Order: sequence, then structure tokens, then C-alpha cells
Amino acid sequence: MMCIKFTTTALATAALAIAITGCGKGAAGDGSSTVKITAADRTAAHEIFTQRCAVCHGQFGRGDGTGAAALAVKPRNYSDAAWQKSVTDADVERTIVLGGAGVGKSALMAPNPDLADKPGVVAALREKVRSFVE
Repeated sequence: MMCIKFTTTALATAALAIAITGCGKGAAGDGSSTVKITAADRTAAHEIFTQRCAVCHGQFGRGDGTGAAALAVKPRNYSDAAWQKSVTDADVERTIVLGGAGVGKSALMAPNPDLADKPGVVAALREKVRSFVE
């Protein structure tokens, strides 16, 4: 019974993530997001990044947060231009919502299922991740 409940929850979360990212196709068909981001979304994204993400990814997204030292798999360095070019906006947004395990990466990156119904906040978090490139 627990397996069925988990599977149902995982499928529902995945379906919401796909709805958020529009199956990975933006207006240009390149995986970019077309969600309108409000000032409130950006404020919420900043707070979420500070509270949930910066512990591992660091304040400036370099993967050097205080919690990173204890992790066997080091957090993504968002300032890495090569990595930034290698992923679509939809990839970033799916990872934010589903977590590492949800996209075939490290399970150490926690999912954020509470954001599945907040596409503007997810898009603002993606925008923040993109802002770290050097």
C-alpha cells in the first residue's frame, strides 16, 4: 500500500512538473520557460534559495555552501558556464521541483514538491540559477 501511495505521489509530482515546464518547450521550442515571473515570485524565490539552496550551493551558487563540505557528491556550481550551456531552462526547473533523484542525479538534492503548483516561483528560481554564470 505504501508503494502505491509513493508511486501515485511521484507520478502526480512529475505530472505537475511537466505542466510547469510545458514539456520542456518554450516559445522557441528550445526548452526555455515562458512563465511570467512577478516581483512576488522573485521575492519568494530569493527567500527559498537563501533558506533551502544556499546551504549547499552557496550564496553565490558556486557549490560552496556550509553544508557542501559534508557531502560525498558536491553540489552543482552554477557559475560554471559550460554547465549552464549544457542544460535547458526546463531541465533546471524539473530539478528544482523533483530534486536530484527525480531527474537521475544525486538524491542528496532534495525535491521541492511544494513548488509544483507555483510555476512563477520555480521560473524565478531558475532565473536565479542562471544569474550565477560567470
